[in-house]
Amino acid sequence: MHYLRLLTNALAGGVLVSLYVAVLVLQLNPRLPIVSWTAVHWFGAALAFYAPYATAILFVLLFARDLLASRPLRPAWLSLRLLAWLAAAGAGAAAVVTWANLTAFREMLTDTAGIRMRDGAIFTSSCAVALIVVAIVRYSFWRRGRRAAGTLMVVLMVLSVVGPLWLRGPGETPVRLPTRWTLPAPMSFVPSVTVLLLDGASLGFVRQRVAAGQLGNLARMLDRGAAIDLATVRPTQVEPVWVAAATGKFAEKNGIRSASEYLVRDTDSDRVDILPDYCFAYALSSQGFIRGRPHSSASLDARPVWDILTDYQVPVGVVNWPLTYPAGPGLGYVLSDRFDDAATSPLRLADAEAGNPTTTVDVARETFDRWHGRAWYEVVVPFTQGELSAADINRARWDRAYSDTASALNQQFAPRFRAIRYEGLETFGHVYLRQAQPELFRDPRWVAAVRPVLDRYYAYLDAEVGRAMQALAPGDLLLVISGFGMDATPVSKRLLARLLGEREFTGTHEAGPDGFLLAYGSAVATGQFPRGAVVDLAPTILYFMGIPVGRDMDGYPRTDLFQSAWTAEHPVKYVASHEK
Repeated sequence: MHYLRLLTNALAGGVLVSLYVAVLVLQLNPRLPIVSWTAVHWFGAALAFYAPYATAILFVLLFARDLLASRPLRPAWLSLRLLAWLAAAGAGAAAVVTWANLTAFREMLTDTAGIRMRDGAIFTSSCAVALIVVAIVRYSFWRRGRRAAGTLMVVLMVLSVVGPLWLRGPGETPVRLPTRWTLPAPMSFVPSVTVLLLDGASLGFVRQRVAAGQLGNLARMLDRGAAIDLATVRPTQVEPVWVAAATGKFAEKNGIRSASEYLVRDTDSDRVDILPDYCFAYALSSQGFIRGRPHSSASLDARPVWDILTDYQVPVGVVNWPLTYPAGPGLGYVLSDRFDDAATSPLRLADAEAGNPTTTVDVARETFDRWHGRAWYEVVVPFTQGELSAADINRARWDRAYSDTASALNQQFAPRFRAIRYEGLETFGHVYLRQAQPELFRDPRWVAAVRPVLDRYYAYLDAEVGRAMQALAPGDLLLVISGFGMDATPVSKRLLARLLGEREFTGTHEAGPDGFLLAYGSAVATGQFPRGAVVDLAPTILYFMGIPVGRDMDGYPRTDLFQSAWTAEHPVKYVASHEK
């Protein structure tokens, strides 16, 4: 009976912890109506997942205290003394996690939602302090006022949950964005722009290797072109980062705040797309309490740059850019980043919507089939057997397949805007960063028998940059952009991976390290220029091609990247919006 009473108190603490997590989910997703079945379902999922685990942890702690203390606990079924300490600890932990998530996801929230979440964090912190005071006073000398203390504690516990919800409000109503006033006039001639997107490339790494005499083509861009550091967006997942770059707008306007949206039930109509950090929230998905559904091109609330260019009758060619599935009609071609998902499927049912027009799919199928049939040593030429995993080889395989497909399609369609994304660098950076940059891990004595794996993949991408440079004509522009860099994985996460028997990732981009933008062409200035943001990409492309920049874009056209004589002849033109 004694331990059963410990369990009931632990259960009360576990339920409280679960409610705090559910409140945090609502704070991070301000458009979710608080009075809705979707909100009820999320509270239920949080209780179902967190309450058993939190109860078990609290029970073990109480049991351990009982074993180690000279006087065992003699709690009631719901002990005021125990619950005061448990509630104080729970509210304190909730306040710390709320502040941490506010710092991490502040850019993903509107100004109003950010202020309300900050006020909620302050309120939760105040309740935690008040609960600690009640626990101390009750433990020290206020033994007789059980009823008053119990009432005060229950009120504080309820307020610590209800208060942040009240400050959050019923839910934000999306603000209607401005739309264009007139139909755009077709452009008779625009200069050609080629964009190479690199996941996980770091300018510091590039500069190190250039100084060592490597990466000759990137060295040429640094010597004769323009370079800027780019602030990324959080979370640093490829979908929100590259959508922000494509639209010139942050998540508040483009509608993409993460890689997926999450549902408790398939019938839920309201969107939850941000899960909190620092509280194992993604285990809700891995254990089946919620289901993740990847975003598609229909999820976009803003138009990407290739859609805008199509309005002006500019042919485009886009390959492997996130959230282009299903590929819509346009002038030119689009090959989605999901094409490789169906490349190994025997039925080939999903790839029909991964490209537009049908010629794109036909060319891609032929190219991907050819690369799929090649042996590993033909895919990763400078590597040896056993040096890479099958997943690493496949990522390199698809990068080459996308590149060859883009080359074939460019000859057929002759687009004026070309863009292709390479994913392999992020894959290799996660696993092999320690070999390439041991100084980040305070291990400068790391010695490899051959060049590190990451260096050799940078060399492949450098060759791709060289191919793009050779294809440039006078007046054209080449942009090499990384949406985020890579940094060393914290020691705690590496140790946890070892304990769980998982593959150890030495590189990470969770902290949002800067990406970069390199520009090269006859109109480009030379040097290092002030820091920008990923949302500057779309306005800069539009500006260079002579198309008006939308005033509703969050990014800015980086005119400083171009020579002053060129910018004097090409003033920036604006339009209210490119949205239909």
